[in-house]
Amino acid sequence: MRRLIIVTFAILAILAAVQLVAWSVRGHSASKKPTSSSPTASSTRSTTSNTVANPALLAPGSDPTALPGPLLIADRGNDRLIVVDPQGRITWEFPRPGDLAPGETFRVPDDAFFTPDASEIIATQEDDFVITVIDVATHRIVWRYGTPGVHGSGPNQLWNPDDALVLPSGHVLTADIKNCRLLLIARGEHQPLRVYGHTTNACRHAPPEHWGSPNGAFPMTNGHYLVTEINGDWVDELDLEGRIYFSTHPPGVLYPSDSNEVRPGEYLTVDYSSPGQIVTFDRAGRVLWRYRPTGAAALRKPSLAVPLENGDVLCNDDFNHRVIVIDPRTNRVVWQYGVTGMPGRTPGLLRIPDGVDLAPPHSLLVRHGPTMGQP
Repeated sequence: MRRLIIVTFAILAILAAVQLVAWSVRGHSASKKPTSSSPTASSTRSTTSNTVANPALLAPGSDPTALPGPLLIADRGNDRLIVVDPQGRITWEFPRPGDLAPGETFRVPDDAFFTPDASEIIATQEDDFVITVIDVATHRIVWRYGTPGVHGSGPNQLWNPDDALVLPSGHVLTADIKNCRLLLIARGEHQPLRVYGHTTNACRHAPPEHWGSPNGAFPMTNGHYLVTEINGDWVDELDLEGRIYFSTHPPGVLYPSDSNEVRPGEYLTVDYSSPGQIVTFDRAGRVLWRYRPTGAAALRKPSLAVPLENGDVLCNDDFNHRVIVIDPRTNRVVWQYGVTGMPGRTPGLLRIPDGVDLAPPHSLLVRHGPTMGQP
């Protein structure tokens, strides 16, 4: 059975990759803008054949080979999702004119991930109190949980949801920050199947009964989930039965956000502060690597970092209006989309990018699908 599951996910990943190649072929070129004077991306890698010739799309010195494929960005300040290829060309966007049905809105997406079968994208709209699932091929909203613009704690209500994920079973797992809880929701339903923690507005660290403003629950390779708690700087390992396996402090972090697993025993988090930082640590809370540049290179409220298969780290640097790839071996930015400190909407610009995911077959949930826990 396990082999069948893995083969099934491999087939789905191949199909998704074919779809993304089609996106890239259909992708449009951007009109040129003046060259930015922002700090350049730099690397010890080859800069002859790999460096982009068009600095209007990527920061000068960016190496497209730093990414394994296209990248999904939740462009929060522009109320949109986009997919860009490693050269910075937009190949998919939502919503386009006509994508939303009469009466539908799509505001402030702060996280977005491909589903494990790669056919849909789940977007969390934290400040609009709703979770949205979008069909990639049709550009249509196919399911929502929450009432846009209205917060609450009852059925079909959320209060600052964060990092909603679709499990291979189709269930949705999300943190519900200001309700101090995690929710497991059966896809298509509008009331929780399971609530982890007491529903309250008095958030505190005492898992699994109480959570200190949980802002993410990311899959681990052992079928469990890594939960981040803002209050008190905590991360916890949780299974879907509600058992806790360890809790620790990401070292030296003021506002932990979206912690996830690099490999068993090694974890990655960001500090949603200004200046911010990216930290890898172990389950004892020992720092393994810290990226905390200062001055013009400082991070400004980064909210998510994820490990790449080549050892680099992908990060959305929200209030610098850019997405970057850092090489931990050199502590240098080797790829950048968005001009540092310059918000905008035209190709090559972002406005408060608040979430990223690699496109299939490299996306978070496609890679973790065979080992994700099931309800």
